[in-house]
Amino acid sequence: MIKKKILVTGGAGFLGSHLCEKLLNQGHEVVCMDNYFTGQKQNVVHLLKNPYFELIRHDVTMPFFIEVDEIFNLACPASPVHYQYNPIKTVKTSVMGAINMLGLAKRIRAKVLQASTSEVYGDPEIHPQTESYWGHVNTIGPRSCYDEGKRVAETLFVNYHKQNKVRIKIIRIFNTYGPRMHPNDGRVVSNFIVQALKGENITIYGEGTQTRSFCYVDDLLEGMVRLMNSREDFTGPVNIGNPGEFTMIELAEKVLKLTGSKSKLIHMPLPTDDPLQRKPDITLAKKELGWEPTIPLEEGLKRTIEYFKTIV
Repeated sequence: MIKKKILVTGGAGFLGSHLCEKLLNQGHEVVCMDNYFTGQKQNVVHLLKNPYFELIRHDVTMPFFIEVDEIFNLACPASPVHYQYNPIKTVKTSVMGAINMLGLAKRIRAKVLQASTSEVYGDPEIHPQTESYWGHVNTIGPRSCYDEGKRVAETLFVNYHKQNKVRIKIIRIFNTYGPRMHPNDGRVVSNFIVQALKGENITIYGEGTQTRSFCYVDDLLEGMVRLMNSREDFTGPVNIGNPGEFTMIELAEKVLKLTGSKSKLIHMPLPTDDPLQRKPDITLAKKELGWEPTIPLEEGLKRTIEYFKTIV
């Protein structure tokens, strides 16, 4: 195996910290960059004793100069609570961050991967979602700062590839969960687990019949690394997520069962533009990357609950 020097932006976040760990375990040198807006130093503090790990506090919206072989651009708040807190900053992070990382990749001839999202599909009118679907997105809604920022980032990546021959990869990440999720990020898995462990009412938005697909973090990262290492002419975008589909009621009941909690389910109004269904078509990932998820929801939830027990 060739030892590579790899930059991970947003490296102290939930996904970024697990990615840094995976790359180090594969024998690479890792530079983790984060401004700690949603990332937390505690997510990577255990890696600091590794001589091949470097932690840099820097905001991806500002230019950055370094010599690396590969860049994983994960920097961006990814939960509605966080990305709606400062929507202008969210757009800047997606757009300026993409421009800065693409500019860096162009100068140093590095390969660069963009962590895009299933949110580019908006509230989808086709089900499940394939990469060829253009999406159904409200450009002026409360979620648009994230959705549109990621859509523009994809546009920038494709055009840097066509115009400047930058080597790119685009991954569209569907709902992912696991240890190191932020306890207050407002995402459904962390919400339900924290509420169950505290014995609080579990908040279901709307009727609870809306569906999501939940991919355990280890599965997601395997797909991400396989995409980065895939053949040069395969740029994506490619969906990475678990096609198993569950209603919010089903998820809540699984969490209650696994935690042994006596929490009750309560219903709240559905947030604006909240997608009613979300499920990846992973045909392309299977064909090009030989990838599909291996960890069932119940197993992943058990591991995640064990983590939350240590911090709640």
